[in-house]
Amino acid sequence: MASIADTLATAGSLAGELLDRALDRQLRLAVTGLSQSGKTAFITALVNQLENACAADSRLPLWQAQRRGRLLGVRRVPQTNAHIPSFAYTAALDRLFGDPPTWPESTRGVSEVRLEIRYRPVGRFARARGTLYLDIVDYPGEWLLDLPLLRLDYRAWSAQVAATLTPGSRRRDLAAPWTSWQPAAASPFAEEAAAGAARAYTAYLHACRGQLGLSLLQPGRFLLPGEHEGAPMLQFVPWVWAMPGDTCAEGSTFRVLEHRYEQYKKHLVRGFYRRHFAGFDRQIVLVDCLHALNRGPECFRDMQHALHRIMESFAYGKGNLLARLFAPRIDRVLFVASKADHVTPDQHAHLVSLLQHLVRDSQLVARFEGVSTDCLAIASVQATEVAPGRAGGRTLNGLRGHALDGSALFVRPGEVPAAIPDERWWRERGEPFDSFRPPRVEAGSPLPHIRLDAALEYLLGDRLD
Repeated sequence: MASIADTLATAGSLAGELLDRALDRQLRLAVTGLSQSGKTAFITALVNQLENACAADSRLPLWQAQRRGRLLGVRRVPQTNAHIPSFAYTAALDRLFGDPPTWPESTRGVSEVRLEIRYRPVGRFARARGTLYLDIVDYPGEWLLDLPLLRLDYRAWSAQVAATLTPGSRRRDLAAPWTSWQPAAASPFAEEAAAGAARAYTAYLHACRGQLGLSLLQPGRFLLPGEHEGAPMLQFVPWVWAMPGDTCAEGSTFRVLEHRYEQYKKHLVRGFYRRHFAGFDRQIVLVDCLHALNRGPECFRDMQHALHRIMESFAYGKGNLLARLFAPRIDRVLFVASKADHVTPDQHAHLVSLLQHLVRDSQLVARFEGVSTDCLAIASVQATEVAPGRAGGRTLNGLRGHALDGSALFVRPGEVPAAIPDERWWRERGEPFDSFRPPRVEAGSPLPHIRLDAALEYLLGDRLD
């Protein structure tokens, strides 16, 4: 009886979801970005702004439904996907409102939060009250980088990794502990030796991220394994030695590593994609351009490459009613340069221009499929304020805030390149862009931000008519 009841409950939930989609009452938003791009802070700030949207101190003048008085209220409600952990909103908000305030912890697994938005529709024959259910989905940036593996077999992926280990490069030096393994392809598989090589390869990925600031690091679950830590399908390495022919027998070192790579793709990549990505309607892509500029040209190019690889994995295109019901596809994408509060307002246009150059190829693909795209520079939580200061005998506008260690900080940030920086820019660039801790805000108040309301209007505006 329990199984029948579960089946009926699942069917009822599915029927309700299909009805919501048919009436355009549900929207699933994918919050996409590489590690440290600010996804958790964005989701926390977005929910905070929505929950305070009808308050007297609301900070959303660019969101038309709120500005025109059509918004009736927003509240968090139980999510429909009970098998997915809830987004830790309260814990993240507590950190932002803490004493001292700190940034929320980074994403370590898939999570969701559902909001019920009530509004007054427009139009002569509109109903008195409308409801939109907004599902916001968060997931680790590390896992996103595995999606391109679906197009590569073990040999092709190994060749890609081997091509990055050029003689004399830092990558090659960091890779020495696992590339020194040098197994014979046809030899019997040795579990302990392979596990040791996998641990060394994982340490290599962490070093590439920590020391070199690289983004395109695969497999992503090696960096953040979650509940699969220690599983055999996370114990393989790319084959960067002489590639064997097709004569290796089952049980040989090469065949076992190849099999584990395919199992990894089947269970952790393809399964993850089908469970979460197939149902998205809208997408926001957060890009921390300033961090990449701080880390240098190799890091910047690697981030650009990683973004392009990720965007290739999403399904884009407008669909008719049947397509929306049974195969929803993303029809609107917003690219966002995060942490706009780390530069002065006169540099925001340059930040947007740089982002447009970074995601140009992805925008072209999306637009070819009839998908709306746009670029914005935002700060989910504004950590600085523009303030005057003196430098070289002149009064100039700079930024005032607090460094991550809590000390007071006044800076005059340098210029952001308006396009992909050339060699001259890298040679002549100034001091790195500083990082700031969150501002002190009274608990329960809407958080300060930059253009989060513009992002809301782009992502939700057409659904609240």
